[in-house]
Amino acid sequence: MKNIFIKNTKKYQNGNVMLVLTLFVSVVSLASITATTGTVIRAHRDEVNIERTKQSYSTAESGIEDALYRLKNNMDIDTNETITLGNTTATTAITDIGDSQKSVASTGTTNSNDRSLSVVLKQSEGVSFFYGMQAGTGGVTMNNSAGIIGNLYSNGPIVVNNSGYVTGSATSANGDSATVDQTFGSGTPATNNTFGNGTSTEDMAQSFRLTNTNYLSSAQVYIKKVGSPSNATVTIRTDNSSKPSGTIKATGTLSSSLVSTNYGWVNITFTTNPQLTASTTYWLTIDASRSASNYFVVGGDTGYANGTAKIGRVSSSTWNQLGTNTDLFFSISTGGAFGSISGLTVGSAGVGNAYSHTVTGSTVAGTIYCQTGSGNNKSCNTTLADPVTQNFPISDQNIEDWKEMALAGGTSSGISLSGSQTQSIGPKKINGSISLSNSAVLTVTGVLWVTGNISISNNTIIKLASSFGSDGGIIIVDGTISTNNSAVFNGSGTAGSYLMAISTNTGSSAIALNNSAGSVILIAPYGGITMNNSAGAKQVTAKSITLNNTATITYESGLADASFSTGPAGSWDILSWQEDE
Repeated sequence: MKNIFIKNTKKYQNGNVMLVLTLFVSVVSLASITATTGTVIRAHRDEVNIERTKQSYSTAESGIEDALYRLKNNMDIDTNETITLGNTTATTAITDIGDSQKSVASTGTTNSNDRSLSVVLKQSEGVSFFYGMQAGTGGVTMNNSAGIIGNLYSNGPIVVNNSGYVTGSATSANGDSATVDQTFGSGTPATNNTFGNGTSTEDMAQSFRLTNTNYLSSAQVYIKKVGSPSNATVTIRTDNSSKPSGTIKATGTLSSSLVSTNYGWVNITFTTNPQLTASTTYWLTIDASRSASNYFVVGGDTGYANGTAKIGRVSSSTWNQLGTNTDLFFSISTGGAFGSISGLTVGSAGVGNAYSHTVTGSTVAGTIYCQTGSGNNKSCNTTLADPVTQNFPISDQNIEDWKEMALAGGTSSGISLSGSQTQSIGPKKINGSISLSNSAVLTVTGVLWVTGNISISNNTIIKLASSFGSDGGIIIVDGTISTNNSAVFNGSGTAGSYLMAISTNTGSSAIALNNSAGSVILIAPYGGITMNNSAGAKQVTAKSITLNNTATITYESGLADASFSTGPAGSWDILSWQEDE
């Protein structure tokens, strides 16, 4: 019998099909995995790039904010700045675009990922107060737990008896008792010398030679402005063939806010205090922005024996003689004592520094920048140069301008109110004194100039009219200002409104506050301010300041850009802020 074997082809076919299916599934799976992996990698890369662009944006913002801070504080800043934060950088360019405006462009870069921002700034109508307290050469004395919520800057010593504190930073600058070495000009100028209005008349320079070798303290010029020019850079330079050289000994700022449309002496401080040698020619140069409608005019005459004036351009070192042997009205001050801080508690939680040549018996949360020190909670950090004097936020000519504004509203006799009596007044020159008692209310509707004194007591109020809105108002007093028993000065009631009370009295208690407070800024540029027994204010500026028995200054950040209904151009407003392509 023949055996016949039949091959099971179906079985083999099924096996081939399974093999093919398996290979197909593997290929599809591999492709899917590859695609998924690629998507994940791309997504991760995109997330990294997004994060880097966010970092770039934040860094660009930092560049803008740094430039704005420096401009608002009249600090040195180049037209091009670079800031590095970790692995990111911000490159900032600052350009004058006319009409008292600047363009600030900043590009943040993180691993080749760029984001660019730009802002347009305009110099605003305002007065900038950057410290809770600012003192002149008379310095600051704090007794019995008095304090400042904010920063303190003094051109004289800071002395504390029986505890005193500053929540921010405290600075005592060198420069007390500086003396004038060179000066020229008085009365009405014989020549009016315009600069900052054209290419060949952009900058001004005056040479001088000191009588005595000494450290530079400050300079003064007799100047006015037309329109609203930008701040100008002031330098002390060495001589090069009878013109300013490129060697700079010191740099400062001529703040436009301190310059009036009428002639007045304006003080200029410098970021360093170099030693200048007697009988050596130096140049005081003023480097201004160029504008046909916003510029400066400095007074001049002939007859200064130790130098000459020239006009031209700092950037090209092109200078021409100013007139026929014309010299500028100017002065140079030198010398001054070292700054000192004694017995002060500064800052908290690691924040708040002390800056002075000498610091003793103090507790500082941050760093103590000093050259000599003893009895402190930490050693001196000697890496920084001694701080230098700062200008007050208002000038003598600002005060004179405000007096003229008050006088334009007419004159009135003195004011005496008591009980429920009320009165509204301003702008007005008051020939006499103001006396308020027992809940009386005086509403200020314009600038007041009081030739006598102001005395308020027992729950009385001097306030701005509601029509001021967020603006501030001004009272100038030739005599003294005194408050007692909960009498207050107030703004309009709108946030950002402050009443600025100025005494031009030269006494040690030109302004005396007792048990009083309010939305008030107190200024005594030629005299002293004394605050006692829980008295308070928002900002205090005076030649000398004494705080007693828990008196407290509470600084508000809005004072860095305070706007007054009448006053000088001061800070910088942001007109636009945008991201560029």
